[in-house]
Amino acid sequence: MSNVTIKHLNASDANFSQQLKDLLAWDESDDLDIQQRVLAILADVRSNGDAAVINYTNRFDHRAIADASELELPKATLQAAWENLPAEQAHALQTAADRVRAYAEHQKIASWQYEEADGTVLGQKITPLDSVGLYVPGGKAAYPSSVLMNAIPAKVAGVGELIMVVPTPNGETNELVLAAAYIAGVDRAFSIGGAQAVAALAYGTATIPAVAKIVGPGNIYVATAKKLVFGQVGIDMIAGPSEILVICDGKTNPDWIAMDLFSQAEHDENAQAILISDDGDFLAAVEQSIHTLLPTMERAAIIRASLSTRGALIKVDNLDVATDVANVIAPEHLELSVADPEALCAKIRHAGAIFMGRYTAEALGDYCAGPNHVLPTSSTARFSSPLGVYDFQKRTSLINCSAAGADSLGKIASVLARGESLTAHARSAEYRIK
Repeated sequence: MSNVTIKHLNASDANFSQQLKDLLAWDESDDLDIQQRVLAILADVRSNGDAAVINYTNRFDHRAIADASELELPKATLQAAWENLPAEQAHALQTAADRVRAYAEHQKIASWQYEEADGTVLGQKITPLDSVGLYVPGGKAAYPSSVLMNAIPAKVAGVGELIMVVPTPNGETNELVLAAAYIAGVDRAFSIGGAQAVAALAYGTATIPAVAKIVGPGNIYVATAKKLVFGQVGIDMIAGPSEILVICDGKTNPDWIAMDLFSQAEHDENAQAILISDDGDFLAAVEQSIHTLLPTMERAAIIRASLSTRGALIKVDNLDVATDVANVIAPEHLELSVADPEALCAKIRHAGAIFMGRYTAEALGDYCAGPNHVLPTSSTARFSSPLGVYDFQKRTSLINCSAAGADSLGKIASVLARGESLTAHARSAEYRIK
């Protein structure tokens, strides 16, 4: 047997709300020791530039870099990685890239304006960011899919320069990551990682350009560095552990659902996988599938820890209650494995991505469905959205007053400005009153 003990909750219990709150609690309190170390690295890179980056790269990644020029991965290296990929991998990567790009094209925001009766024109100008830094984990955690998901929307948005940083421990590169960077349109790539890479992108060095925004996943040092440089640059989000919530009516193959739960639980021990159903027998069947299938998994120990500490099987009286619970959880990934997913979807207000129907495995969204897999976690879907083209575009307000508009608006502005005792504001507006 698998020795996994997964919590059972019932939405009808008087203390269910507290049980759910306890289940969702994720206290990744700031580690002050890590924060201090990251602050020191940021300050060092800001002051000493390339020399500091080389020092940390040699120390943490066991490299022997003598000159900063050695940090850059030439475009020819990315191209060679793409051209040397096995045909099956190349086809899969290209197909995924094409689908992500096609979806992203639908997200582009256009500039607009309108004219008022007196000739005043108001509008909004859309401009892509000049430059973006993309952090890509290296070593064991190599995710070419993350390169596509972060780089392609940026290029569709029209970002001028896309800079990728990826650590290469012991000088080892991941060919799939480099190939993904090539077909996604990465402009320059550097073999650096950690807080020092975030610092280099935020402040710039003689070799590594400063960027306007930093996106992409990383470890606790990278996440802390992104948090600390926010304001100097934009960032995408501070992501927590991966999550999946499945709502099922009891009619889907239990093995399918168990494996869907595994697909997120295998990320790490803190990932969260939850199943909600109105069918108690089905919950028992999925639990049995979990016990049967877990020993066959390569990452069984991680899945076991995730399901035992943060997983749950939740019984509800009906699927309407299931949607109520889902809206409280506000999950990163939500599977509606039911006969009529459209009807259920209409009742969902908070989710990063919704996977509709029995055949839509969440894993398809991770790789090749098209929508972005960079999603809000830890209930932040209550107020935030998936990464998209709009994250790489800025909005600028446009105001062009006619003489008549300046006259009528000036009178209003004058009254309000004098009400705030801002006389210069008032007189500036009054000069233009007829």
